[in-house]
Amino acid sequence: MMVRRRFIGSTALLGIAGIFGFAKRPIEKPLLHHVFFWLKNPESEADKQKLIAGLKTLAAIPTIRHIHVGVLASTEKREVVDTSWDVSELMFFDDEAGQKVYQDHPLHLAFVKNCSHLWTKVLVYDSIDV
Repeated sequence: MMVRRRFIGSTALLGIAGIFGFAKRPIEKPLLHHVFFWLKNPESEADKQKLIAGLKTLAAIPTIRHIHVGVLASTEKREVVDTSWDVSELMFFDDEAGQKVYQDHPLHLAFVKNCSHLWTKVLVYDSIDV
């Protein structure tokens, strides 16, 4: 009877953890891939939305653990804050091998082919946990 209760209790906790994402395997040394884009026509909302839509298609690449696509926040303007870019994306990978898969993936290659005409400059910052 006691073993059964423990089993039921453990199973319930695992189920709750799974629902809230606590049961996911933690990434040991994640690689973060942060990319900033400067639009060719920064005043064009249509171009910005096309780039954002293109970036969001990359979420289907299996080695991307999490993707955030963003635009400038309306935070306080300070000398150390760069507000010259238009759109950014931040991706989390398990490791460098996962990031390499992303670089060579057909969805990424199609994104570059279909959207590169929208930007004049791209800056990439890759980092790993220390």
